[in-house]
Amino acid sequence: MNVHFSSQSNEWTTPNDFYKELNKEFNFTLDPCCTKTNAKCKKFFTKKDDGLSKDWFNETVFMNPPYGREIKNWIKKAYEESLKGALVVCLILARTDTTYWHNYCMKGEIRFIKGRLKFSNKNSAPFPSAVVIFRNKK
Repeated sequence: MNVHFSSQSNEWTTPNDFYKELNKEFNFTLDPCCTKTNAKCKKFFTKKDDGLSKDWFNETVFMNPPYGREIKNWIKKAYEESLKGALVVCLILARTDTTYWHNYCMKGEIRFIKGRLKFSNKNSAPFPSAVVIFRNKK
């Protein structure tokens, strides 16, 4: 069971085919939490850039956040940026028992993913995943 909550690495590189399908629908403009080698958009922020401190206003954001303890900060940021005008699509663990899930994810559109994703830099995920979409509803 420990493998399900392992923090050996909290980076799960998005499968390219999965991203391409979402990008067809949303046409992403910003990847706020990536590395230079796994960035999905021309505009991106690395850990050094600190995407949490940046403004995402008027962007269409694809966010596959680090899956460690800081994920709650990324989900909160995604929700708050949507209130300011960003459209944010989050690929995250389906952790429906967490406080951040209930405080933020439940306010978005939730798409549960059937089966387990095979992330680009790992084997199949040991956890269920979901896509959570935050839209400005003004």
